[in-house]
Amino acid sequence: MSSAVQTSRTTKIKHQKLTCTIGAELFDVDLGDVARDDALFAELHSLLLQHKVLFLRDQDISRAEHVALARRFGSLEDHPVAGSDPDNPGLVRIYKDLDSPAEHYENAFHCDATWRENPPMGCVLRSVEGPEVGGDTIWVNMAEAYAKLPGHIKSQIEGLRARHSIEASFGAALPMEQRHELKERFPDAEHPVVRTHPETGEKILFVNAFATHFVNYHTPENVRFGSDYAPGASNLLNYLISQAAVPEYQVRWRWTKNSVAIWDNRSTQHYAVQDYWPAVRKMERAGIIGDRPF
Repeated sequence: MSSAVQTSRTTKIKHQKLTCTIGAELFDVDLGDVARDDALFAELHSLLLQHKVLFLRDQDISRAEHVALARRFGSLEDHPVAGSDPDNPGLVRIYKDLDSPAEHYENAFHCDATWRENPPMGCVLRSVEGPEVGGDTIWVNMAEAYAKLPGHIKSQIEGLRARHSIEASFGAALPMEQRHELKERFPDAEHPVVRTHPETGEKILFVNAFATHFVNYHTPENVRFGSDYAPGASNLLNYLISQAAVPEYQVRWRWTKNSVAIWDNRSTQHYAVQDYWPAVRKMERAGIIGDRPF
């Protein structure tokens, strides 16, 4: 596909690829209409699977329309730390200002909520207010990250599983009692290091900032002596997590008011750049409940 705005054989929605590996911008479509139209939604869903993150500008939709669009993908989830809009359950308000709690960090490459047994399938995020410049978000194609791994690394991580923790991430900034209570509510989840996309069949590198350690690395094949365990496992995990920082796998989006990003949380990671202080950045996100990774 060329860089020109095109309509593909499978969709009537005009779109333009933003990089060679991830992301497309959509044109001349209103997400309120998509929320109400089965055919339009089917086209949007197909484009999402193809490009992994979709972008639109000038989407002056209501919160109810925002939630209705996200619910076309599935049921919505709440966030145990950020909370939801009281009138629109499942719509999380991510408002950054001078009084923002420190635990609401976003500037790390991550998939949303992999500390859940069933992490989100995807998200719909809209910019309500933002700085004149700064506050971009980066998305990463983690299927491409897996595909480009060296063969010996693919062999080494086949069958490995990793632990993902809310206590060690959002909980780290809380007092000890609250941190322990958070872990009681959301025990660490265990996921495959390489997951299979349930709709496309792609293999995806599935470790991120929420991953703390491998749970089945300490085997005779990987460890000669007990002293090998910690450095061998941590070095490999850090190497895998670092793949999200490769520019060739990324797309970077500059937000404007009422711009929207829709992403597949199963096959991507993202990073919200916090370079805009003391400006205000207000975003609203609807996260869609997903399946258990396999």
